[in-house]
Parts: sequence; structure tokens; C-alpha cells
Amino acid sequence: MKKGFYTIIAAQFVSSLADNALLIAAIALLGAMHAANWFTPLLQILFTTSYVVLAPFAGAFADAMQKRHVMFAANALKALGCAMMLAGVHPMLAYGVVGIGAAAYSPAKYGILTELLPAARLVAANAWLESATVLSTILGTALGGALISPIAQRLVSGRHWPLVHDAPDFAMFAVMLVYALAALINIGIPDTGARYANRLREPQRLVGEFVDCFNLLWRDELAQIALWVTTLMWGAAVTLQLLVLKWANVNLGLSLSKAALMQGATGIGIALGAAAAAALVPLARSLKVLPVGIAAGVVAGAMAFYGKWLFPPTAGLHVADHFIAAYILMAYPVMIALGGLAGYFIVPMNALLQHRGATLITAGHSIAVQNFNQNLAVLLMLGAYALLLRANMPVQWIIVTFGTFVCTMIWLAKRRSTVNARKVDVRAMIGE
Repeated sequence: MKKGFYTIIAAQFVSSLADNALLIAAIALLGAMHAANWFTPLLQILFTTSYVVLAPFAGAFADAMQKRHVMFAANALKALGCAMMLAGVHPMLAYGVVGIGAAAYSPAKYGILTELLPAARLVAANAWLESATVLSTILGTALGGALISPIAQRLVSGRHWPLVHDAPDFAMFAVMLVYALAALINIGIPDTGARYANRLREPQRLVGEFVDCFNLLWRDELAQIALWVTTLMWGAAVTLQLLVLKWANVNLGLSLSKAALMQGATGIGIALGAAAAAALVPLARSLKVLPVGIAAGVVAGAMAFYGKWLFPPTAGLHVADHFIAAYILMAYPVMIALGGLAGYFIVPMNALLQHRGATLITAGHSIAVQNFNQNLAVLLMLGAYALLLRANMPVQWIIVTFGTFVCTMIWLAKRRSTVNARKVDVRAMIGE
């Protein structure tokens, strides 16, 4: 890997660590306010809205400046969102500000890979990026859970710290500092030398250009499949992140701080799957992993039928006695398997879309189109999740519906890919 690649990985790790801890802290703030359950997906909806609304401009912004400067500004804006929550701004509104920073950050962090590395290294680079993201997800969710735990509450109680009155406040302050660290690491990323025309000077043309890029990617036989499945899996992943917290509470009886650790098991699986994809799946064979996505949907749906009722009372000791109950211990392999399938599936698809997008248009515009599609899927799927919670549908049936939808959509994408393969030479389009 070229000089500066590992600095990018370090910056992504620290920023993602804060992202995952922030989600747990923000949910805890809503809990302290006694907000209804369906406010939790609304929290993510406001965050994601920034990606959709700013999509025509985020790519141009990422291309108009050195991407290391964009990443610095984005992390600073995320830190500002944390400061707003500490100052008493409603969590959903302040989380929306964090979303603006995230919308600016994403095209830069993926686009810089295509500027720094050749196409043959993109799958390996994405595996590094996804592995760093997964490790940060594991540690970030664990950090978020620890920062809102009773131990943290006892640490804060009785102390008169400015702006910090309880564990959620303490968690928010800590996350703000982590974002500041990520911004400092961004300064150390070298200049890749890539320069693009500054389209921000012509804002009236940006929407039209974005529509043209959108149509171009969806018409391309390779890009459309990668865009289809990454859009689906991104929406599914964000929804599943909240579903796992709910599932762990309902099916396993875990509190929010303990349920956050369950997400870490999925992260371990994603890291293993991403590493396997980097070693076994060349870019030219990336479409061969589509059946793995269907398998991930099956495992996700099967989660609905797993719970403490499958084990007799004597199968394990109570968590309150500081032992891991059997039904909790056995849940971890399920989550690791789900993560492993998802990691093996998504890394080649991301690499294919990045390469094809950078070939057809520019890195920044390609990632912006990807973000628009993926986060529109997030809005729709989280909206559906919120409505199902509002309608009091049992979480088990929400999970079954979720898994069935994922399987069906990837099966349709596989059929479309087979039709497209009769029209084009995949290796020639990739340039191998």
C-alpha cells in the first residue's frame, strides 16, 4: 500500500469509533427523556436525511478540495453536534448536524482510495477499510455501552462538572473528544495530487449533473448490480443495528449497555468475512458473491426464532450473577455468522462500484450517488421499522419481514446480473 494509506485507515477507525459510541449515547439521552420506542429509528432518520438532501452537493464538495481537508472539516462538524447535545439541544436535532458531517465525510473517505491506489488494490483496500470500521464498531459500541453503564453513572454522580450531569452527558463529552482526535489524524493524510474542477462555483448545475451521474451508473451493466445490492445492504445494515438492540432486549432480556456488546459479535464476523473476501475474491469475480447476500438474509430472518425460551431454566446462570447464560453465549455464533456473510458479500460489491464509478464519472460524484441511493434505502427501511413499532408488531415478525425482503431483493439482483452477463465482458469492463 502507498504512503498515507494507513493514516487514512487510522482516521477512519477513530471517526467510526466515535460514530458507534455516539449512537448508543444518543439513544441513552432519548431514554433519559422517556421518549417513545419509535423515536429511536427517527433519530437515525434525521441523521440519514442529510445524506439524501446533500447528495448532489457532497460529491462536488469532496472533489473541490483535498479530501483530507474535507475529512477534517467533517469530523469537526460531528464534534459540534456532540457539543450541541451537551448544551441541551434536542438529541434528534443535534444528531442531524452530525449527519451533515457524515454526509460530507463519506465521499471523501471512499474517494481518496481511488485516488491513492490502482484498481487491482481496491478489494484489499476496502477489506482494510471495512475491517477497521468493524473493529471500531465493536470497540465503539462497547465504549458507548460502558459510558452509559451504572459504573459511569456512579462516577459522574455527586461531581459538579460543567455540562456533564449524568452518564449520557459523560458519554457525549467523551465522544466529542474522540471526534476531535479523528480530525487531528486527518491532518496527517498526504496530498494525493488529484484535482477536479470546482463545481461548487456553479451550484445551479450540480443537481442536473447529479441526475446525469445517477442515470449513468444505473444504466451501466456492472455498476447497476453493485449499486442495487450495496443500496439494499446498507439500508439493511443500519436497520439491523437498531433491530439487534431491540432483539437482544426482547429475546435475550439484555439492557441497552449489554445489548450494545451483542453488536460487537456481528462486527467480528464482518471483519472475518471482509478478510476472506480480500484473499479469495478478485475484482473480476466480485459478482460471484451474490448468493452469499441471500444467505445473509436467511440468517437475519432466522434470528427471530432464537431466544431464551429455547433453553430450560437450568441451562445457564443469571447474568445478574455475573455469569453468561447459555442462551446469550449461544447467540454470539449466530451474530458472527451473520456478520461474516455480510462482510464477505459487501467488500467485493463496494470495490466494484468504486472502480466502475471512478471509471465512468469521478470518485466524488460516484460515491455521492452511492450515498444517495443507500441512504434513501435507510430512510425507507427505518421509516417502515418505525411504523411497525408504532403499530406494536412483535419484534420477531419485524425480523422475519426484514430477512424475507433482503433475500427477495438480492435474488432479483442475481437474476438481473445473469441477464447482463450475456451482454458484456466483465473482465474487459473492469480493465483486467
